[in-house]
Amino acid sequence: MEKFGSVDALLDFAIEKEQEAADFYASLAGKMDKPWMREVFEDFAREETKHRDKLVAVKEGQFLVPAQDKIVDLKIAEYVTEKAPSADMEYQEALILAMKREKAAFKLYTDLAEITDDENVKNTMLALAQEEAKHKLWVETEYDKVVLTDN
Repeated sequence: MEKFGSVDALLDFAIEKEQEAADFYASLAGKMDKPWMREVFEDFAREETKHRDKLVAVKEGQFLVPAQDKIVDLKIAEYVTEKAPSADMEYQEALILAMKREKAAFKLYTDLAEITDDENVKNTMLALAQEEAKHKLWVETEYDKVVLTDN
């Protein structure tokens, strides 16, 4: 994990990662031939943009509080392999890609929470980790419904 010289540096890093995620999902949406698949990834891009905006607000003095509820983890992401994004990827492959990215985002925020001594920033990172866990759960549930149910 990268060392941060200040809370601002940690927040800047997280803001950059959320922007990268939003850009990734927007790009992936643009590659989808099927309008409904495009819409799914446009929604993900919007969610990541919301996360970025929340982090910017935190940098300006606002804070997030993590929910007390634990998010269920179906652990599907642990047992599937991802394929590089492409215009002709199937919905199943796109879901796997999203699962893996949301899992990585959850881990990132959990790690960032562990390295800061600032209690407000720690809580903010844990709140964002929970949001990423919710996204992962949505993708895993969709995968279970669409892919695993059909097999």
